[in-house]
Amino acid sequence: MNFKIVVDSCCDLTPEYKNNEHFVVAPLTLTVDGYDIIDDDTFDQKDFLRRVRESKECPHSACPSPERYLKEYESIEGDIYVVTLSSELSGSYNSAVVAAGMYEENGGKNHIHVFNSCSASVGETLIALKVYEMAMEGRAFDEVVEIGEKFRAEMTTHFVLETLETLRKNGRLSTMQAIIAKTLNIKPIMRGTKEGTIEKVEQTRGMNKALSRMIELISESVLGQEEKIIAIAHCNNEERANAVKAEVEKKCHFKEIMIVDTAGVSSMYANDGGIIVCA
Repeated sequence: MNFKIVVDSCCDLTPEYKNNEHFVVAPLTLTVDGYDIIDDDTFDQKDFLRRVRESKECPHSACPSPERYLKEYESIEGDIYVVTLSSELSGSYNSAVVAAGMYEENGGKNHIHVFNSCSASVGETLIALKVYEMAMEGRAFDEVVEIGEKFRAEMTTHFVLETLETLRKNGRLSTMQAIIAKTLNIKPIMRGTKEGTIEKVEQTRGMNKALSRMIELISESVLGQEEKIIAIAHCNNEERANAVKAEVEKKCHFKEIMIVDTAGVSSMYANDGGIIVCA
């Protein structure tokens, strides 16, 4: 099949798909205290988390430039599908769209479509895998796009963070709120909205209760589970991810459960111990 799926590096892929010839990753750049880290195969999660933990400042990310996306597009023969971070969280989507316009202006002949995931991490992953599945079946470009966009609209992403330090550092949470949350062991359950923003759903005391309640919310809200994959991303805590998987198996009926460790951008959002679940 003659196609490529270009994803930004917030898309957390399994090693199998990272090595798949149909996938291309455009890396973001992470900055901690002026130190730049490319979010590619050289990313060292433990070193990054150490730097974040020791820094008083919030880490930042820079999206791939339009020129970087254009370079990837121009190297591809066949249909081009692009999946990016939510446009509400990053400029990656806009860069990919600008590059698509440049590609067409430069005489590019291949079909190209950019999916705004309205999500992150395994939200991007599931969209990319759906596109891959449809393209491998030999579906026409327009049909793959239509199915992919419908899939994206029906998808839900939830997450629970071990620490609220990143939210405190970037000003979304006051120091006093963070101290109270830490003292009382409060864990907010968050989810992505259909527009691609983030909202708090509920909060509980204790990580285990928060994760259990998150799974209940997923079980109640996701229809047609028997036909769907649920993806779990963890930041440096595979044991916790496996515990979430076991709980999902008890309460839900998904076709498949996949677990991935977070790469750079998702590690920045989730922080050490965070769990992201998408279905």
